[in-house]
Amino acid sequence: MTNEVPVTAVNLPHVVKEVTAAFERYEAALVINDVDVLDELFWNNPLTLRYGATENLYGHAEITRFRGARSPAGLARKLIKVVITTYGDDFATANCEFERGGTLGRQSHSWIRTSDGWRIATAHVSLLAVAL
Repeated sequence: MTNEVPVTAVNLPHVVKEVTAAFERYEAALVINDVDVLDELFWNNPLTLRYGATENLYGHAEITRFRGARSPAGLARKLIKVVITTYGDDFATANCEFERGGTLGRQSHSWIRTSDGWRIATAHVSLLAVAL
């Protein structure tokens, strides 16, 4: 017996649409530093984690403290490529490449469906040493 997701359950159109909307809501909140929406979109759980460009945050509480203390300056960025892949009805990944201030970066999210809607369970942001 295998634990693989059936190929027919990958990228179900209605699930892709839902996760894309959640990702776009996150992106809009990120660039204007809407901390309330950012906190809402991260799964409110001690298991949630976010590895940032300069910080490692464990649990929703640490992520919330970080967001509250971060400067809102210089958060605008241009998305270069976004890849959203869904697996069944309740799990998805969202990966993107971005440019901010002449620096290239990448971000990955694991999204899970909760009783409150789609939430980010894990996130990773890294900057590339290559400048534009």
